Amino acid sequence: MGCEISKACCWGARDDQVPEAQIVQNEDRIEGSDLPQFREYTIDQLRKATSGFAVENIVSEHGEKAPNVVYKGKLENQMRIAVKRFNKLAWPDAQQFMGEARAVGQLRNHRLVNLLGCCCDGDERLLVAEFMPNETLAKHLFHWETQPMKWAMRLRVAFHLAQALEYCTSRGRALYHDLNAYRVLFDDEYNPKLSCFGLMKNSRDGKSYSTNLAFTPPEYLRTGRVTPESVTYSFGTLLLDLLSGKHIPPSHALDLIRDRNVTTLTDSCLVGQFSTDEGTELVRLASRCLQAEPRERPNPKSLVAALIPLQKDSEVSSLALMGIPDGAAAFPLTPLGEACQRMDLTAIHEVLEKLGYKDDEGAATELSFQMWTNQMQETLNSKKKGDAAFRQKDFRTAIDSYTQFIDVGTMVSPTVYARRSLCYLISSMPEEALKDASQAQSISPVWHIASYLQAACLFALGREAEARVALKEASSIETKKNTN
Repeated sequence: MGCEISKACCWGARDDQVPEAQIVQNEDRIEGSDLPQFREYTIDQLRKATSGFAVENIVSEHGEKAPNVVYKGKLENQMRIAVKRFNKLAWPDAQQFMGEARAVGQLRNHRLVNLLGCCCDGDERLLVAEFMPNETLAKHLFHWETQPMKWAMRLRVAFHLAQALEYCTSRGRALYHDLNAYRVLFDDEYNPKLSCFGLMKNSRDGKSYSTNLAFTPPEYLRTGRVTPESVTYSFGTLLLDLLSGKHIPPSHALDLIRDRNVTTLTDSCLVGQFSTDEGTELVRLASRCLQAEPRERPNPKSLVAALIPLQKDSEVSSLALMGIPDGAAAFPLTPLGEACQRMDLTAIHEVLEKLGYKDDEGAATELSFQMWTNQMQETLNSKKKGDAAFRQKDFRTAIDSYTQFIDVGTMVSPTVYARRSLCYLISSMPEEALKDASQAQSISPVWHIASYLQAACLFALGREAEARVALKEASSIETKKNTN
C-alpha cells in the first residue's frame, strides 16, 4: 500500500474535479437555526450567566487553574453558552482580540460550534460560543465507558470535520490552531462539530500547538508558523485517532503503513465493521495528509470529496450510531426526572411540597432574625400565605403572594422561585415559569430541582432538544448529590 501520493492530490489540485452536487451539503446555512448575530457582552452579563464563574460550571479539560478556562452558562433568554475566559496576560492588545473575535464571529455553519460574541472589559478577554453538552471526541474515542465508537460514526466525524474546514477556508479562515480530538464537540443530537476557538489567532503568550511535538507538523517545528497545509497534517493525525482509537504518533503510523502492517494500526474494536477497501482508503487518505512535504497534502475540498464515498448509514441519526436510540434514554431518570419528562405537574408539586425549604441554606435563620421589622413581618406573611395557597393548589394566589415576597428583595429564596415557577407552569405560563426556574438555579447553581424545572418548562415550550439537555444535567447533579 505504501505512502506514495499522486501529484493530482496536492494542495490546490483537483478542485475543479470535485462534483458540485457532492459539495452541496457544505453550503453556508444552518437549517432551522435562530442563532443571533455576533455581539459584545459585558463582564457582568457573563458573570451572571455563569453564576459568578462558579467552579461547578467549569467544563474545560484542564480545570480551574488553566490559562484559559471554559465555563458553561445561560443567557437571560435561556440560551445555553460556553464562555472561554483567558488569563490576565493573554491578549494584551484589545484591538487585536476584538478584530479576531469579530472575524470568527461572522462565520455561521452547521458543522461549527459557532462563536456568538465576546467580551473585552479592562483586562478581561472572553469568548462566547454555542454550548455543546455531549463531551469531546477524545472522551468518546479514547475514554469510552459503555461501547467504542462505531466505524460509521468515525467516518461521519471525519466527513463533518472536513466540511467544517472547507467552509472556513472558503470564508478566508483557513488557519486552525492545534486541531485535535479535544477540539471536536458533540451537540445535543450527538452530531460532531468543530470548535470555533481554534480559529482565533493565538495571543502573545499562546502556542499554536499544545500537543506533544511528535504530533506537530514538521514545517511548524522549522518556522513556527501555521499554514493551511499544517491544518491538513493535523487532520491526518485525527484520521489516525479515528482509525486506531489511540493517539498514535504520525511517524510510527507511517512506518506501519509502509510495512503494510495496517492491522496493528486499526482499532481491534472495529473488527467486522468495515471492508478492506474502506480501511485501505482511510489509511491512504491519512498518509496523504501526513506527507512531510506540505505541497503533497490535499486541501479541505479534496478531503470532503474523498470522504463522501466512504459514508455509511447516512440515513441513521448520530444518536443511533452512538448507541443512543432515544436521547431521553441515554441516562437513567429518577422519579422526579420521569415526572418532568412526561409533564406530570401533580407529581412535581408533591415533590416540592414534601421538600419544603430544606435546600434554602441559611434562609430560615436569617428570616427569623429579621422578624422584628414591620417590613420583614409583612414579607414573612406573604411567604406564609403563598405556602398555604401552594399547599392547597390555589396557584393564582400563590403566584401573587410569592411575587410580594420576591419584590421586597430583603431575602432571596431559590425555593420560592421554584414554587412560583411551578405555579406559572400549571397556569399555562411557561415563559414566566422558565425565567423563575433559571433564577432559582442562578441562586443555587448545583440545585437539581431548578434544572428539573427548567426541563419541564422547556418541554412545555416545545423546545425538546434543550429540555433533554436540562434533564440530563439535572440527573447528573442529583446523582452527584446522592453519592456524596
